[in-house]
Amino acid sequence: MNYLPTTAIDALFSAQKAFFATRATADVGFRKNALKQLRAAVVKNQEALYLALAEDLGKTREVVDLAEIGEVLHEIDFALANLDEWVVPEPVPTPEIIAPSECYIVQEPYGVAYIIGPFNYPVNLTLTPLIGAIVGGNTCIIKPSETTPETSCVIEKIIAEAFAPEYVTVVQGGRDENTHLLSLPFDFIFFTGSPNVGKVVMKAAAEHLTPVVLELGGKCPLMVLPDADLDHTVDQLMFGKFINSGQTCIAPDYLYVHSSVKDALLQRLVDRVKVELPEVNSTGKIVTAHQVARLDSLVKETRGKVLVGAQADLDKRAFSATVVDKVQWNDPLMAEELFGPILPVLEYDDVPTAVNLINQHHPKPLAVYVFGKDIELAKGIIDQIQSGDAQVNGVIVHAFSPHLPFGGIGASGMGEYHGRFSYLTFTHKKSVRVAP
Repeated sequence: MNYLPTTAIDALFSAQKAFFATRATADVGFRKNALKQLRAAVVKNQEALYLALAEDLGKTREVVDLAEIGEVLHEIDFALANLDEWVVPEPVPTPEIIAPSECYIVQEPYGVAYIIGPFNYPVNLTLTPLIGAIVGGNTCIIKPSETTPETSCVIEKIIAEAFAPEYVTVVQGGRDENTHLLSLPFDFIFFTGSPNVGKVVMKAAAEHLTPVVLELGGKCPLMVLPDADLDHTVDQLMFGKFINSGQTCIAPDYLYVHSSVKDALLQRLVDRVKVELPEVNSTGKIVTAHQVARLDSLVKETRGKVLVGAQADLDKRAFSATVVDKVQWNDPLMAEELFGPILPVLEYDDVPTAVNLINQHHPKPLAVYVFGKDIELAKGIIDQIQSGDAQVNGVIVHAFSPHLPFGGIGASGMGEYHGRFSYLTFTHKKSVRVAP
């Protein structure tokens, strides 16, 4: 893959600044046409995306249809159906102190946006923010992840087919290219990735007082109450924890289960893993061999009891679906977000104490999951745990709704997007007063 020199990157940035200044992107028809062009290019390159995502991450077509291509097309269609309504200025009352006058709020685009895509869902989490940039009326430079090279090449092809580079373009690269891009005076930055890199992005943005959205992660707990439907809980764990080899920012990072049902739950879960995910590569590919080695090291260091899995294959970039019982809060598996198909299991006896320990050890995760038949109790628990999002008796799928904002809080991120929230995120609320 060829990376652009800094002079070429600077030229693209300048071209986008100039194009934004023409106000071509202010036209709603222009934005809707851009969405249609993006949709057509994604559909045209669908087969190439299947092949690239299989090579980079071992994703099946079913997973790609659900969480990559399907989600992007759904967001485009939702935006096309609703953009005319979103752009209508919002009238507000005029207080006596500034009467007579007309007052309203308009959503104004920021300008040139920079989107830094992640490796784990490289199509969805790169193009869905782009949809927000487009509907908001911005131009955009995109840097896909260098660790998913096949998919990044297809993304570049899609963007080149859909848009002129002065409007939307892709800049491939690694740390050096990203460092240079972050040095430019972008009008808005959208980053998805780790908290450590998020700090780098935020520090660079501060140099130009550039607003940012950071979509990060954290250790998302899945808490099981004594009255939970255990079979349903296992179904959701099999889906939520092991899809994409656990490389999902809102995957359940650890299982926190009441002692009265722990053994029964784990027996069901281990039996399912042995039957449905028996091979080291059953869950797909880990993004790099280095990450496989990291997961392997964590499992070797744990003081818990491995119930199933714990097999690594560096050549295949694979790590088996793994369940580890008898884990304590100070275990190596609980030090940071795992981002792999390893499920540490902790148990509790008292709900209030359990909630306090979650808040104490890993505050403000990106998502919290509570399973139980007493819905009011479960809702009460998620009310006591600050988090980006939450679900009762389900995992992950809240991120598929364009009606719900998706985003973190604290160390799990800032800002939100999806549906109308993407439009609001990529625009500034401009207050207007018109006096006679």
